[in-house]
Amino acid sequence: MKVRRRPSIRDIADAAGVSPATVSLALNNVRGARIADATRLKVEKIAAELGYAPNGLAQALRTNRSHTLALISEEIATVPYAGRLIRGAQEAASKHGWIMLIMSTGGAKDVEEREIEAVWRHQVDGVIYADTAHRFLDIPEALNGKPVFLANAEATQGDFWSVFPDEIQGGYIATRELIDAGHREIGFVSTAMDIPARSGRLQGYRTALEESGIRFDPNLVIEEASSFAEDGYRGTLSLFSRKTRPTAIFCFNDRMAMGAYRAAAELGLLVPRDLSVVGFDNQEIVAEALSPQLTTVALPYYEMGAMAVEAAIAELQDGTTSKNPGAIPNTLIKRDSVALLR
Repeated sequence: MKVRRRPSIRDIADAAGVSPATVSLALNNVRGARIADATRLKVEKIAAELGYAPNGLAQALRTNRSHTLALISEEIATVPYAGRLIRGAQEAASKHGWIMLIMSTGGAKDVEEREIEAVWRHQVDGVIYADTAHRFLDIPEALNGKPVFLANAEATQGDFWSVFPDEIQGGYIATRELIDAGHREIGFVSTAMDIPARSGRLQGYRTALEESGIRFDPNLVIEEASSFAEDGYRGTLSLFSRKTRPTAIFCFNDRMAMGAYRAAAELGLLVPRDLSVVGFDNQEIVAEALSPQLTTVALPYYEMGAMAVEAAIAELQDGTTSKNPGAIPNTLIKRDSVALLR
């Protein structure tokens, strides 16, 4: 049986009536190449019809590019809702014909060092350095001077391209949802952890209150050691032991909101009839499982992953340095846990 050989650049050139050099310039989208748009489109059309696929190894040797990126994180691959960042990164890379490698270090520095060594050994073009939660990160020395793009993180040192959630805006829209429903005694059950999300969401909460002419009451803010359901439970019970009892609560995240639901039930309160609740993260396994389903703020995980990859490819492939986006907005997901104050 005769095996059909792979079409070559010469085959495309013959079919298009142009030189092999023109085909190469057109298909590789070489900057500065003087090729008419009509010729470029014709070459691309014929290449597609013939089923032409470039030789990846030869292309990498010629351009000194492997068209591969690595996403390195402590544990992002194991966190369900943060997995959207991976999907955004992978889909953006795939759109450009690039490959995305996912590396999870589990927080172990020795593992991280080995993975970074492997990245450069395998000629990966650039790194997306990401985290499950918005944090300030120490960038490993092995990444200094390399093409590194931060997603859901900021660097403690150096000038790195980075994208992360606008925590102030997130706290603001969560609190604004409760204010618009008529609530004025709004509690904030938060974490005491020293992370950007804590201070940013508190600032957004205070700004929304102040804009609405509602005096900030520090007695309505509870900070627990961590950010789990048990912390939300304790924080909510603490709020209701005080003189000023809230009609609504903004929780630092969905897990704490789950604890707030439990505390409300023990106090004989119904959500949202007696207590409106807003969470943060849009962790569907929690938000959609609660009854009633939780109104919450969705972090822009997908967008952060996609934006980091787009910036990396633009800089690596075209030499285009994109503007550092910094903080980008979150989205309020309305469900059934907020009611108009009667």
